[in-house]
Amino acid sequence: MSYTKEELIYLYNMDLEELLTKASKFHSEKIEFCSIVNARNGKCSQNCKYCAQSSYYRTEIESYPLVDLDVIRRAAAESKLNQATRFAVVTSGKTPDEEDFGKILEMIKELNKIDGLKSCASIGILNDEQAKKLAEAGLKRFHHNINTSESYYPEVCTTHSWQDRLNTCKLVKKYGMELCCGVILGMGETVEQRVEMAMELAEIHPESIPINILMPIPETPFESYYDKIDEENILRTIAVFKIANPESVIRFCGGRMRLSDANQERALKTCVEGILIGNYLTTVGKNPKEDIQTVENLFSRR
Repeated sequence: MSYTKEELIYLYNMDLEELLTKASKFHSEKIEFCSIVNARNGKCSQNCKYCAQSSYYRTEIESYPLVDLDVIRRAAAESKLNQATRFAVVTSGKTPDEEDFGKILEMIKELNKIDGLKSCASIGILNDEQAKKLAEAGLKRFHHNINTSESYYPEVCTTHSWQDRLNTCKLVKKYGMELCCGVILGMGETVEQRVEMAMELAEIHPESIPINILMPIPETPFESYYDKIDEENILRTIAVFKIANPESVIRFCGGRMRLSDANQERALKTCVEGILIGNYLTTVGKNPKEDIQTVENLFSRR
């Protein structure tokens, strides 16, 4: 079922418990874990205003080139021990460096050898040839966020466009890979623009929708954006995303610790079906054992 903007805004503003109950009708009552490795960090040529890795801003961040294959193997093995079923190689930058791309393909092939772990990658904006080679290497899922609504995107980044991101999403689908495509909440967008995101994602139809909540980074343009969204509106947004995208797995990612433990659990019971465990790219996450215990406790009560 597709919704109009007016219908989703109406849902967004309804009683919160009623909204969460409505979203829960589409919840699979399963929680899957995934994990990432930050395989290349910093020195990004793009000016995304939220990002510690942008070369436009003087953030205190360690920059390093593409890691060795052994680092990928060890990180993947650890993620499997923590019950992750998907593992992603993530690199900074607008698009994969030609020198690195062949190595990334080898990393994907190596991940595909690990039983019970599905390969994922998040390596920037792709061209047709790159997408084709990733699919030929056996990549299961590609991650590329829209980050925010098309109408708000110029307020977030000007060195590439929202359409550039959409084009990559289309290439992923063209070559038969699964798509993980989500957003960052709390960057100054309006409620209407949050609803627009939900509708845009419904058009893209990703298998997975990661929900990030802005963790303001010192020395970035968004460093003072702590009050752009509160816990209630985070829950409202996630619930609307689930209602508008019932077949997609809504996934907790960076910034979820801005929600209390109680509200994280409310979301996991009603509209969130995946968790990116461990640390994120430039911010710290929960200990995976805590997430495993939380999920076990939630479902043992049912």
